[in-house]
Amino acid sequence: MAFRSICNKILIRSLFKNQNLRNKSSVPVRIVEVGPRDGLQNESVKVHPDVKIEFINQLSQTGLRTIEVTSFVSPKWIPQMGDNAEVFSGIKKETGVTYPVLVPNIQGCKLALKVGAEEVAIFIAASEGFSRKNTNCTIQESLNRTKEVIDLAKENNIKVRGYVSCVIGCPYDGKVPPSSVAKLTETLLTMGCYEISLGDTIGVGTKITVHNMLQDVLKTTTSDKLAIHCHDTYGQALVNILVALEQGITVVDAAVAGLGGCPYARGATGNVATEDLVYMLEGMGVNTGVDLKKLIKAGRYISDYIKKVPASKVNNALHSKLN
Repeated sequence: MAFRSICNKILIRSLFKNQNLRNKSSVPVRIVEVGPRDGLQNESVKVHPDVKIEFINQLSQTGLRTIEVTSFVSPKWIPQMGDNAEVFSGIKKETGVTYPVLVPNIQGCKLALKVGAEEVAIFIAASEGFSRKNTNCTIQESLNRTKEVIDLAKENNIKVRGYVSCVIGCPYDGKVPPSSVAKLTETLLTMGCYEISLGDTIGVGTKITVHNMLQDVLKTTTSDKLAIHCHDTYGQALVNILVALEQGITVVDAAVAGLGGCPYARGATGNVATEDLVYMLEGMGVNTGVDLKKLIKAGRYISDYIKKVPASKVNNALHSKLN
């Protein structure tokens, strides 16, 4: 663990020395908080709707501008999200904060519209193996379903964000060609997604593999249409995010307290912790608009409920000083 920490410090230091990255350090970064959805969906402890609502309300007070609330998926497949309508309707929606929800298909989209969602997110896997395991269909069949969702959302003036998962590697198919990720990204943008989040779902990305993937994707679109979504399985998430920043990407997904994992990606650990991300960005002089003290409070609230030691190193280190 100590060796990994030392390696990360060396990599982050070397990346920050890069002139291009220093020039971008003053550019604001928008953090998409995915803890309430991607973070909680794989937790073994059943989280009560009232706790989720309080958790999201606390996050809404931190300065975060985008908080992914829930997923309108069948509780048969993701039991933790079975209270989706209750949670979405129960939260206090702050002015200036967007509350997207994930929808897997047209039925989920209709349910999201019914409760007043103003933004939905769809997802596509970049590997056939993960697509079949996650959505029980091929990539092309998944694209067909996605088009139905996007068309319905556009008819109702609803924004659509796209996720491409397994952009570096797949637990079933192994390495994923960057060209496959680029092709899917281009397709989803053409369909009508305003932004594509590129997800290293099993956290196997490194500085080189993430750079190579982004280089292929950026041949088909511009950095302002992209976001990065890193899991921290091997402690590389912050390094990989820095690589994305270097390429001009200014939207980063994260989960408070490092919550998360993937039900269909065995061994994948949580997302990069929002606290660690904010701490790193602030140290670089990057404006996030997020209050770190309030963020840590929200992370402690949900962690105490599910009895989980926060994965956030910043949360652990600063909690005693802030209370």
